[in-house]
Amino acid sequence: MIRRTLIAIYYCRPQRSYAVFRFLVTVFLLFRRRQRWLLWTPLAPEALVANIRALGASFLKLAQVLATRADFFDQTYLQALRQLHDKMPAMREKHRRRAYKRAFPDSRIFSKFDDEPVASASIGQVHKATLQDSGETVAVKLLRENIQFQVRVDIFLLNFFLRLFRPLFTDQTRHSIESVLRAFSQVILQEVSMLQELANMEHFSQVYADSGVRFPQPYPEYCSDTALVMSFEQGARFDDVAAVAKLNVSFEELMKQLVLFYTEQMLIKGYFHADPHPGNLLVSPQGELILLDFGMVSRIPQQMRQAMIYAVKAAYERDFEMLVNATRKMGILTEESDFSALSSVAESLFEVFDSDHLDASSMQELAFGILEVLNDQPFKLPQDIIYVMRVSSLVEGLGTQYIENFNGIKDILPILKESLPRALGEDRLPLEKMKHELLQLPMTATKARRVVELAEQGELVVRMATADRQFLLGRLERYLATLGWLIFYLALGFYFQRFQQQWLQYASYSCLLLALLVLLKRKEKG
Repeated sequence: MIRRTLIAIYYCRPQRSYAVFRFLVTVFLLFRRRQRWLLWTPLAPEALVANIRALGASFLKLAQVLATRADFFDQTYLQALRQLHDKMPAMREKHRRRAYKRAFPDSRIFSKFDDEPVASASIGQVHKATLQDSGETVAVKLLRENIQFQVRVDIFLLNFFLRLFRPLFTDQTRHSIESVLRAFSQVILQEVSMLQELANMEHFSQVYADSGVRFPQPYPEYCSDTALVMSFEQGARFDDVAAVAKLNVSFEELMKQLVLFYTEQMLIKGYFHADPHPGNLLVSPQGELILLDFGMVSRIPQQMRQAMIYAVKAAYERDFEMLVNATRKMGILTEESDFSALSSVAESLFEVFDSDHLDASSMQELAFGILEVLNDQPFKLPQDIIYVMRVSSLVEGLGTQYIENFNGIKDILPILKESLPRALGEDRLPLEKMKHELLQLPMTATKARRVVELAEQGELVVRMATADRQFLLGRLERYLATLGWLIFYLALGFYFQRFQQQWLQYASYSCLLLALLVLLKRKEKG
């Protein structure tokens, strides 16, 4: 208890707490496009990166999430944040020994354990070892000492300063900031639990057993909350062009398999690997795709998956109306959006699909141009969409390394199109579909009768998309606030009319004038 208290004091020391404060002030000011708040201005990109490195593991992970948020930062900051990587120096020998002893009280489990790690990141490091009983070569992932407690302290600091800044933000901007930090808190807590990663790995292997992708095989009997023991997978990193070339495998086939695999995860099953980067993707000597590191695994709700499917379908069919409806269902756009301005964005986007002369930089410029237009619109990017953007960024980056003028959208859409019938449930044979629909008829009739009964009883409930519901509630809140002030000023003005004193008459006229101003202001806002 005393040791944990001392650790908490160390991580909450004034200098570090102020560094967390400056980090969040910078994020909030950049997000609100403001130059200053009281005495503070945003940190410059280089200073922000240095600040994050000094704060350590949790903030490195958070920065990796923020590096995908083109709705928060401009390109200068995004480029600086993308320089941050999760590679860290290995643990000191004494810390490694303590971490090993905590995870494996019985040291006879391994006949050999390499002291030098194969890989070292902010959360833990991976060592190569040999099991005593079977002689198999395994990978052992050890958590860094005190990292679980440090992460919880960092989450406390983030939430503390978030509450401090709440009054500075509108409902929409506050929701965007809070959703990012909430999602990050959930993910980082999962990542510092090796038992959670073990469960993710086992479930992933079951769900995607027929995907053609290989996963490490865990050894649950040796695992604990601070260590994970799994099969040692050998292969070339997907982004190592020279090493992959020596394997004599088709990159086009590998890319197609990768896209199909992530399509299966995000659009069909909804259970997906949320930390896509080249270090987690290997290519075996036999040409198999190997996926590593299951610390960050998430789920996409069915409603969001369906909206994403129709967004892809709209992109392929150049259907602007379907695209707008899909983005509304995803919670990106609301009824307040200017659809005439968005139509020009969609036209620019659709032109990309017919171009044979776009390279990766052109694609990025187009993406930033779209987001720049959207900055004038009431939009937000749900966290599920951010994960999709990270996957898109991975595929785009890998594609440009192997294929000149790789167009991420144009080259991937045909592969996605092949998966749409399955994602939409349209891959059944005509007779099978007819049988399915006939079987559904009694249920459909029952549901229709139930709707009529609820309407007659006055108990019919209509469910709306989250973004539209928030929009309507916001309008209603503003309307009721205006009505409240109007009634207050009118009542006060008429009340003062009862008295004969001259100054109360002036007060009455002032209240009536304020009521008129409230009414005019409301009329201007529509």
